[in-house]
Amino acid sequence: MKRIETSKSFLELLDAARRIATEVDAQAVVLLAERAYDFAKIRDTLKPARLVVATDRMDLFRTVLDDDVDLVPLIQEPETRRQQLSQALLEAIADELLQSGDKVVALYPGFELHDVDTLSVISLGEHLSKLTSRDLQLLKTKVPLETLRVVVDVAVEIGREGREGKPVGTLFVVGNHRKVLKMSHEQVHDPFRGYSAKERQIRDPRVRESVKEIAQLDGAFIIGADGVVYSGGRHLDAPATGITLSKGLGARHWAAAAISKATDCISIAVSESTGTVRIFQGGKVVLRIEPMHRAMKWQDGDGEAEEEK
Repeated sequence: MKRIETSKSFLELLDAARRIATEVDAQAVVLLAERAYDFAKIRDTLKPARLVVATDRMDLFRTVLDDDVDLVPLIQEPETRRQQLSQALLEAIADELLQSGDKVVALYPGFELHDVDTLSVISLGEHLSKLTSRDLQLLKTKVPLETLRVVVDVAVEIGREGREGKPVGTLFVVGNHRKVLKMSHEQVHDPFRGYSAKERQIRDPRVRESVKEIAQLDGAFIIGADGVVYSGGRHLDAPATGITLSKGLGARHWAAAAISKATDCISIAVSESTGTVRIFQGGKVVLRIEPMHRAMKWQDGDGEAEEEK
């Protein structure tokens, strides 16, 4: 592939990124690339800072790897540059190129369509904990926001804390519960059978504690839009036809994607190995939350912090 010539302004931006990375003790410089640069030259320019290149252009994947530079492929391009940058950071953590407590310098096209013109210093611990009510409001679902928030909070707590010192993976399916129940079957004895709707309300702290305990067993929790836990320990039978997921995601995530596509529900998968919480809609990952050592706090949309500069 023909490489484009590095402009004087881009070289000056790279030099600034190198100096700032040293000053703030950043673990890497993350470059969102829309063009075929000489990535080996950029890597050498940034030394001693490490270069990580993220791109959604499949024709650049081999170019980056041939230049012996760490690559983060972006399979699904988000709507905004900020979302794309967040996805790049999350994927880099998932690929163990970065850690959730790292600090990075990010270079990306902020004002121009393709040319890199913006530099940001990002503390990943702070950046990744800023999941707000507004993020969930973007989901086009009939599930009330309050129900969804409670279930996501429980999932995050399970991912972060596990149970009795051991990591726990589990799966929640929220909304359209009648159809979900028809496309699933009992995997273990249903621990919620025989209780009244009031006694199965996910907003009840006692129910949430029970869910955390039962999450150690195999199977999915089926929760209605009204917040009632209709069943636990379910095996999901939805076909995974036409679904594409990132490499390394296991059966739980495939099941979450498949049921969200087949029933128009929201599914929430907690990874046992990493504690990462992924929210699925329409067969795709729409939000991802990394486990934090400190509690994640919900904020009103109006209180959302501005993007790091």
